[in-house]
Amino acid sequence: MIQPQSAVRTALVAVYNVAYSFDREFSYIIPEEMSEKAVAGVRVIVPFGRGGRKRAGLILEVKETVPDRKLKPLVSVVDSKPVISDEMMKMIFWLKENTFCTYYDAVRTILPSGMNIRVNEKYELCEGAVLSSLSGEELNLVCFLKNASSKREFDELLDSSSNPEKAPVIESLIEKGVIRRVSEASQKVNDKFIRMVKLTDRYISDPLMFRLTPKQQQAVKLLEENGSASVKEVCYICSITAAVIKNLIRTGAAEEYSLPDYSMPGEEDFEPDAVGSIVLSESQDKVFRRVAEKIDESVPHCFLLHGVTGSGKTSVFVKLIEKTLESGKQAMLLIPEIALTPQIVKNFRRCFGATVSVIHSNLSLSQRLEEYRRISSGMSRIVIGTRSAVFAPLDNIGLIIMDEEGERSYKSDSAPRYSTVSVAKERCRTHNAVLLLGSATPSVESYYYAQKGIYELLELTERYNKSELPHVEIVDMNEERSRGNMTEYSDVLVNEINANLQSGEQTILLLNRRGYHTFISCSGCSTPLYCENCSIPYTYHKTNNSLVCHYCGNIAPVPSECPSCGKTVFKQTGFGTQKMEEQLSELFPTARILRMDADTTFSRYAYEKNFKDFADKKYDIMVGTQMIGKGLDFPDVTLVGILSIDKSLFSGDFRSYERTFSLITQVAGRSGRGGKPGRAYLQTFMPDHYVLNLAAHQNYQGFYDEEIALRKTLIFPPVCDVCVIGVSSVSDAAAASASAVILSIIKEIVASEKIKFPLRVLGPAQSGIARINGKYRYRLILKCKNNSQTREFIRKILLKTAEYREFSNVNIYADMNGEII
Repeated sequence: MIQPQSAVRTALVAVYNVAYSFDREFSYIIPEEMSEKAVAGVRVIVPFGRGGRKRAGLILEVKETVPDRKLKPLVSVVDSKPVISDEMMKMIFWLKENTFCTYYDAVRTILPSGMNIRVNEKYELCEGAVLSSLSGEELNLVCFLKNASSKREFDELLDSSSNPEKAPVIESLIEKGVIRRVSEASQKVNDKFIRMVKLTDRYISDPLMFRLTPKQQQAVKLLEENGSASVKEVCYICSITAAVIKNLIRTGAAEEYSLPDYSMPGEEDFEPDAVGSIVLSESQDKVFRRVAEKIDESVPHCFLLHGVTGSGKTSVFVKLIEKTLESGKQAMLLIPEIALTPQIVKNFRRCFGATVSVIHSNLSLSQRLEEYRRISSGMSRIVIGTRSAVFAPLDNIGLIIMDEEGERSYKSDSAPRYSTVSVAKERCRTHNAVLLLGSATPSVESYYYAQKGIYELLELTERYNKSELPHVEIVDMNEERSRGNMTEYSDVLVNEINANLQSGEQTILLLNRRGYHTFISCSGCSTPLYCENCSIPYTYHKTNNSLVCHYCGNIAPVPSECPSCGKTVFKQTGFGTQKMEEQLSELFPTARILRMDADTTFSRYAYEKNFKDFADKKYDIMVGTQMIGKGLDFPDVTLVGILSIDKSLFSGDFRSYERTFSLITQVAGRSGRGGKPGRAYLQTFMPDHYVLNLAAHQNYQGFYDEEIALRKTLIFPPVCDVCVIGVSSVSDAAAASASAVILSIIKEIVASEKIKFPLRVLGPAQSGIARINGKYRYRLILKCKNNSQTREFIRKILLKTAEYREFSNVNIYADMNGEII
């Protein structure tokens, strides 16, 4: 009689770095000695693939199964306790279902980067191994291994990367039991220091004794002028690599040292009466009471708070968070830009002290890990941060606030391609919490849902203390040109800036283009200087006298002659924030000018320092890109200038009108927030465009009515969903072929399964920018309804396309309601 086999404990594991088409829950036997530690939510090391190479994974589930000889055992358990809560475990499956990512993509998004596991495979000699059957080459290698003077030398002898012929010998020794692989798992965490460099006393006393290369001389000149700089700043400004700095240090001309990284303020900022000193207006109190009512009910609910710029939404947020904490729950405040973090964090730490944690990408890995642990332990009850903060390990959420909810930075553009508002809704459902979406310019989708009753609409129609909204005047630059003014600054704007300088008031100027010249072309053949990796021209940066691609980050020197025709004269057109700063210095020689763009905010503390200096009136004029356009509050700013905004109307995305309207409205709203009347000047060559006129009048309702009519006519969100199936490859032919095959697969599935749900397919076609970072890009656009049936249809498309081996080097992804340019 055959005895029934006893069940064994099996772990279902999400494995790191698995292709989407191959991703699933992989089964592994749990060895007896790991039975207590191997539970759902812990990370493990597992053998994977035919070679059994070791990879990191996360146990998703443990269950009893019938023994299966094909199953491999776990190698080791990394964590002593689960690092993924029950809620976040459900979130992993939710992300997998809704964003077409792998299980481990979801894991890596939920956990801070500092917790990422690195698996290192080493080798060691087996004791008592029989050497008589070894070949001469194998014996020779074993002899060298036994005589190795150090572990490092031992590992180098077994490194087959530099000598591929050694690989079969190593594999043979493993099969014969002479050596064995040993896996080591380590957690990657950066330290809390910034690498700095300065000139040595030796160089300063006698620079002639050093023979430096031209690139080293550039770095030395910068250090002579500034005393010291971070390694990253020197590399950017001088257009050199870190190797140049390293060699400079070797010569003895420079030395490296460390500075403590930006540390978060704590209890010292706390003012016990700060919250109590906030007095809400009648309209603010009405909003507060309605949201507080829902917080007390502990039922999931979504509000849309539409408040004009300066209406005091932040004060309402503070009071609601206080209410949430008093009820024993936790709160989360999400913001769209890192640039907004310093002001907001300072305000909230003043109100709530060290119970506030901050999460955003400009923190070091160790800082993010520290904040994650503070939140997990319950030390922090308020989380403030950008998109990734929505996954913060709070376990009793009562309120999630999304400020400026329509910003595109809330949508992830890499796997998992999630929408922050969708994740926030899911967490509110889990915790029976309230979601409050706030903005002066809500997304068209959110306002549409509010009109439909899906969200509850709350409004603040007046500025706090009933101060006036800034007067916005449209300046026709065509008339400026006809009067002979060929500069980028209208006469009225120049006069107003002068008036502000004389009265001691501050000015903000928005130009959403960084760099110096935005376009350089040959004066002979008119061919632009294109990035070698992208189908887009370089931007000239005067600071480091280089050409910079703003898409892939490639830096190149300005050529001495045209690559196409050999001519040596180039023409430069367009202007960015660098040129703007230079021109303003010439126009207003006594003005103190601050430039804020991606090139001036390298360090983690640059935002805080620069904005604090501006608030302290150390600068008269702040120029910058969109990072200065939203959420900032400077009482002495009474003038805003908006330059060269026309191009944003035609970016190729159906949301371009919405984003232009929002940017104009928001940046104009930075003016007149301190009691003094504010004014803004919108310079344009299209003074009759309805979007610009509605923005000038800050008429959101009028803009929404126009935009929703257009969206309904063209069938774009919110009346449908849009899924982009993206294709990219280093080969243009392969990308084009793959996109054509995807279309044929769509037709095949529709026909064979008799698809009845609404579906429109556009494309395939090249993306708006056909090549980025060396990869050619194509896309198909599916107008559909985002439900389980449609997502299953999209999954089938991705899986069927993966069956074509000729497309193994082609990247194919699906992005629901993402960018379509």
